[in-house]
Amino acid sequence: MKTIPIKTALATAVQAAHAAGKIMRDNWNKPKRVASAEAHDIKLELDVHCQKRIEQILLAAFPKTALLGEEGMAGNADSDYRWVVDPIDGTVNYFLGLPHACVSIALQQRDPSQTPNPKRPPHLTVLGVIYDPFLDELWTATRGGKTRLNGRVVRVSSRDKAGDAVVAMGFSKSKANLEKSLPHLNRLARQTRKLRVMGSAALELAYVASGRIDLYVERTINLWDIAAGALMVECSGGECWLNPLPDGRFRMCADNGRLRKKLQLASLLK
Repeated sequence: MKTIPIKTALATAVQAAHAAGKIMRDNWNKPKRVASAEAHDIKLELDVHCQKRIEQILLAAFPKTALLGEEGMAGNADSDYRWVVDPIDGTVNYFLGLPHACVSIALQQRDPSQTPNPKRPPHLTVLGVIYDPFLDELWTATRGGKTRLNGRVVRVSSRDKAGDAVVAMGFSKSKANLEKSLPHLNRLARQTRKLRVMGSAALELAYVASGRIDLYVERTINLWDIAAGALMVECSGGECWLNPLPDGRFRMCADNGRLRKKLQLASLLK
């Protein structure tokens, strides 16, 4: 497959993110139809609607690519390129009327030089777009470039003391994850300046990239939640530590490059 022009791909991803964001805004004050509900999560019919709109735009422009999304797969599964999409990251927030949710789109390229290694994903993220339709904030990043927020270059924070840090945590609600995570939640609440549990992994990563928070950690998380944001953290001068799990999910910690070890998170990420 020919190399995809990154500038064109980025413009297309921005178009798709804005289109899905418009759907989110247009339906903000309307009743939400629940497609499925679990003990700790909700899926809306709008999740599917937003992903279908994103698919239409991305695959019309790049019909030979694959698309991996929270709401399923589409396109050419054998492609060297794949879009990774979370159409509404923060669905529970959105459903409850909390305006902290976003669209996340990443483009990944298969790494032909990489020998098989279960500790390293076989795809490399080459661009990321995160759009918050409620604040009209658009983050973009391309590998080797800078992270931008509405066109302005942003960077991670410079805070390096635990007592000054603002930390965000996310939780997968399995018994094992809660048993591992809750003691760290208690410790970090006492050790840091502030602890936040906000409910949108993509936005938390964008906030790390922008210096709004200093570190975000989650013990079990899906690729579509973090593909775009992890690149943004790296492109803004931070570090994103990912440990792939056998089921395709990840242990993940993203920070400004100064705090992960100081906050003693190694046991949480095992």
